[in-house]
Amino acid sequence: VQLQASGGGLVQPGGSLRLSCAVSGFTSDYYAIGWFRQVPGKDREWISSISRRHGTTYYVDSVKGRFTISSDNAKNTVYLQMNSLKPEDTAVYTCAAQYYSGSEPLYIAIRYPMDYWGKGTLVTVSS
Repeated sequence: VQLQASGGGLVQPGGSLRLSCAVSGFTSDYYAIGWFRQVPGKDREWISSISRRHGTTYYVDSVKGRFTISSDNAKNTVYLQMNSLKPEDTAVYTCAAQYYSGSEPLYIAIRYPMDYWGKGTLVTVSS
């Protein structure tokens, strides 16, 4: 399984960016993709997840209403649309995958370790 995040860059406060996570190698659709971010010197933070098979989504409170996770299953790509960006959103954003059957709610499954990680993409929010 491979994941590749892209779409980072420099954006002004209040602006928008869309990150992409290209996913390959899964032999079924029983998995979920999560977006994480990390600022140097701080712990990695989970932001959002989406179930490939069920389409269910979940967000950390700090991005609700500003970020939207979505999936284009035909392209095997998961997106993170980020609007109303703030300087505190500056971080390296990474996508990761975990096997997910749907037998328990997604907000419980995200507590488990992710199975695969991609490389990150830097998002800088600054004027």
